[in-house]
Amino acid sequence: MLCKLLASAALAAALSSAALANDGVLDVVAPFEIKGADPVTSGNIFIKMDVAETLVNVDAAGRLTPGLATAWRVSDDGLEWRFHLREGVRFHDGSPFTAEAAANALNIARAKPGLLETAPITEIVGEGGDLLVRLSEPFAPMPAFLSEYRSLIYAPAAYAKDGSVAEVIGTGAYRVTKLEAPLRLEAEAFAGYWGDAPAIGRATYQAVGRAETRALLAESGDADYVFNLDPASTTRLASVDSVEVLTVSVPRTLLLKVNAGHPALSDPRARQALGLAIDREGLAEAVLRFPAGGTQLFPPSLSEWHDDELEPLTHDPEKARAMLAELGWAAGADGILTRDGQRFSLTLTTFPDRPELPLSAAVLQQMFADIGVEMMIDSTNSSEIPVRHADGTLDLALFNRNFALVPDPVGTLLTDYAPTGDWGAMNWDNAEFTGLVRGLARGEGGHGERDRAIAILQEELPVIPIAWYQQFAAVSTGITGAVIDPYERSIGLKEIRWAE
Repeated sequence: MLCKLLASAALAAALSSAALANDGVLDVVAPFEIKGADPVTSGNIFIKMDVAETLVNVDAAGRLTPGLATAWRVSDDGLEWRFHLREGVRFHDGSPFTAEAAANALNIARAKPGLLETAPITEIVGEGGDLLVRLSEPFAPMPAFLSEYRSLIYAPAAYAKDGSVAEVIGTGAYRVTKLEAPLRLEAEAFAGYWGDAPAIGRATYQAVGRAETRALLAESGDADYVFNLDPASTTRLASVDSVEVLTVSVPRTLLLKVNAGHPALSDPRARQALGLAIDREGLAEAVLRFPAGGTQLFPPSLSEWHDDELEPLTHDPEKARAMLAELGWAAGADGILTRDGQRFSLTLTTFPDRPELPLSAAVLQQMFADIGVEMMIDSTNSSEIPVRHADGTLDLALFNRNFALVPDPVGTLLTDYAPTGDWGAMNWDNAEFTGLVRGLARGEGGHGERDRAIAILQEELPVIPIAWYQQFAAVSTGITGAVIDPYERSIGLKEIRWAE
């Protein structure tokens, strides 16, 4: 009863600020809060809402396509990328899109935490109608890095002198008319857009944390596009005539981040034992409602990085118990393992923004208890994971990692595992792996080097893969043209029309 009351209260709050259905406004609902105007914190929302754009785009197959740059090429020595910029583009404040404006935006982004910070960039400058990116060493994924949401291009007027972002001034088909962080933005079609004018004149974005509430908004018709549904809601909405449920396999993996410096987890065999305790198919069926047990880090949708010949992660709790016994762990009176007077007790940090995470954590808690490992769950803000990584207090973290933030997964590997990263390895360093990844980033090597890097992750398990993902969205039958993008950049807002 309490859950129903909370859901009703949340629904009422959402509706009080949301535009009513059938009023000419397209209403988008998702769980992700707007943390501010800066692309570094909320660019994933601004790119979905078509209010800001990147130099390079990505299609549904992961191919790089023109964006604000129409073409690019690299010098023979690999140390300079030249991006030819689209002509006749204006920002929402009326100022012209120039190479200098693009360089300014990217240099500000490069000074902040993110992918650009990890690239070997020495200089970004404008030269006539081109943007030049100069490097200290060859870097093959450079165009892919400029497709990521933290590389959105804002007008110079959007930035304060200290590089902070005061407002969203992009080049997209829609311009922001009201930003009420953390929950809402309103946008209208930009009359000066360089491309085809959108068919729908106004749109809103509403952050609604509870999955049940998002589903109710879709079912009632008070939202036109609802992103990130939980499995139970997806099943229910599939029978609602006024709603179409969209689904797509995405390059995203549910995984367990492990502090490899923890005394109980520093030996790879201990991490392997935790992996053996997990019934991946059972968890995926029970929580995600589709058979997608993650037997390696990269899902099949990333065909170049998924190794069909790699020995898969399996479920074998008896073997897990034997491995822990070899490491000196013995069951105490309550069944929890102890060694040298210390209990095998861990805290798992996760967050409720994605509804499957707390449920998955509860399932893992039972599976680990079966091999004698005690696990407490702390469901809190997602920001606590990088904070606890930095201060060394993190034991385990449960989240899903999107390997398509950059179309080339090398970008994510560089930030997460070569050698460490907030959303990847913690207190784990493998020189061979780091060398392989950095070599791939320089354009050296191929399938053999990728397969070896994947094998190292599989053997040492700095993170433990659990399941692969499908993404679900509920779309009103009152609109046409909406898409669900496997790279999670677009909802098709520019192409959406009211159904006739």
